[in-house]
Formats: sequence, structure tokens, C-alpha cells
Amino acid sequence: MYQPSTIPYQEHRGFKRTFRQGHLSLGLFFPLEAFEGDTPSMLDQVALAKRAEALGFSALWFRDVPLRDPSFGDVGQVFDPWVYLGYMAAHTTKIALGTASIALTLRNPLHTAKAAASIDQLSGGRLLLGVASGDRPVEFPAFSIDPEKRGETFQENFNVIRQAHRTHFEPIRWSHGELLGADLVPKPTTREIPLFVTGHSRQPLDWIARESHGWINYPRPPKIQRLIVEDWRQEIVKQCDTIYKPFLQSLYINLDEHPSTPPSHIHLGFRLGRNHLRTLLDTLQEIGVDHVILNLKYGKRPAAEVIEEIGKHIVPQFGAQVPDSST
Repeated sequence: MYQPSTIPYQEHRGFKRTFRQGHLSLGLFFPLEAFEGDTPSMLDQVALAKRAEALGFSALWFRDVPLRDPSFGDVGQVFDPWVYLGYMAAHTTKIALGTASIALTLRNPLHTAKAAASIDQLSGGRLLLGVASGDRPVEFPAFSIDPEKRGETFQENFNVIRQAHRTHFEPIRWSHGELLGADLVPKPTTREIPLFVTGHSRQPLDWIARESHGWINYPRPPKIQRLIVEDWRQEIVKQCDTIYKPFLQSLYINLDEHPSTPPSHIHLGFRLGRNHLRTLLDTLQEIGVDHVILNLKYGKRPAAEVIEEIGKHIVPQFGAQVPDSST
């Protein structure tokens, strides 16, 4: 834990559970509940997380929303993501734990690197590190960040985190600091924690394809998403010599109790029955989406019912990639 690992990220436990080329897997966003307004109740989350794990969901995902801005409409899972990740890591054993996403611009990169490696070690190698440049206008002045420079800050902090994880007592210099004569511990369970860029984070696609281990994107009509996935795959071939890097997307769902209810649009997703959800996931798998993160915010049924129904009727087709007997 104090020396950089030589194990490649493709052997990372969370990565192997969640991703396999040509096969779509399913995750869930916290909070695991439907709620109105911007603030969830956060009740029964441990029990629901354990049930999702038992049913074979691949990953649970945590957002980074430091401040409540009612105009934005959603405060995520309320709790600090690193504290909550540690809490949920202690209550689960197999399911991957992802961030979607940590706002790199709002945090010192060494703090982020230490927190991420700590969660990865304490969870037994289950952290998937999604990162972003931040998008809520109220956050930047609150943290003394120039929003016009967040693209440069994102890339610089990304590189500091990677270097801190990969190296041992090597100097690290960046515009806001330098690490000399000291080392960051712990190190991740693999050479680096799998890193996923969210959206473009003000970076060109060639940089994302070359530097990240995957791309988290937004829900779009399948015909449009197909073109984006194709661009992603082509860019990976150009930058990485055909290395597999997964494509992830979020999806809000209001799962109707009638399995055959046809889809109708809601914000960033659909109201639909499970038969049509399965058809949609089949389509997304066919166009090359590797992982779908389901968000239950706009649902009308208890989250426990929805998780159970998806777990029993859909997850067997789109479940965790690698059986994991670790405890």
C-alpha cells in the first residue's frame, strides 16, 4: 500500500466487475430513492445498497455536490462523497463504488489523490474514479476558482493525481503547489485507479481517449448516442492502439408497475415498463454502451420495489461481469 503497484488497471477489482467489451452492465446512482424537490430523505440506503449488491448490480455511484443550490434542482446524496464512500464500503463487499463525478477543480489534487487511494484500499480495490470540471456557477466563487480556467485546472489536477498514485517520492510540481521530499500514501490497489472523464470537462476528445480509462456521458437518443460511441471508439484506436476503454452513460427512469408500459420522455430519461427498459438496454448494448447508471429520482414507486424488479428481471441479462467471492 506504500509502494506503487505494478498491477494494470484492467485487473482492478471494480473495473473487472463492471466492464467487459461487448456486454452492458447496470449501476445505480445514490440516492436510491425517488424524491421531489432538490433534497432526498436518505433513508434505508444501506439496506438498498446491500440488496442491489446481492441482486448483481455492478456498481453504486456517488456524486460530488458540495453546496445546496435550489435553482439547480438536486443535491446528490447530501453527504460528502468521500465520507459516504467509506461508509458504504464498510457495508458492502463486492459491488464497485464509483464517483460520477468528483469536481477536480474544487479540490486540492493531493487531497483527492489521498482520499481516492484510501477508499480503493479500504474497499479492497472497488473504486471507479469518475472526474469532472464542475458545472454549478455558485461553486466557483465559493471555492475561489476562476470558472474560465477550469479546463486547465481540471487537466493539471488530473495529472497530479495520476502522478501521485504512480510514483514514489518523485517531485510533483503544478501551478498551485509542489511535492518535494515527501510521498503520498496509501497507493491504489493497482498501478492507478480507473479514471473516467465526465462529458468533455473542457478537454478535446483525443486527450480524453488517450489519458482516461473510459468516458462517462449523458443520455441521448440511441441514433445520436451511436454516433458519439463510434467517435469514441475511433479515437481510442488512434490514440491507444485499440485498447478497450468503456463508454458509460446515465439514465433517469420512472419504472411503471405494468411491464408493457411504452416509453415516454421524462427529464434525461423515460417513464416505461420493464419490457421496454430491457429493449432500450439491448439497443444501447448493441451500439456499444458498456455501462448504464440508473437514477431513480423521478420515479413514482418505492426504490425497493424498483430495485427488486430490475434485479430479478433485467440484471440477470446485464449483471456484474466477474463473479467475486471476496469478502
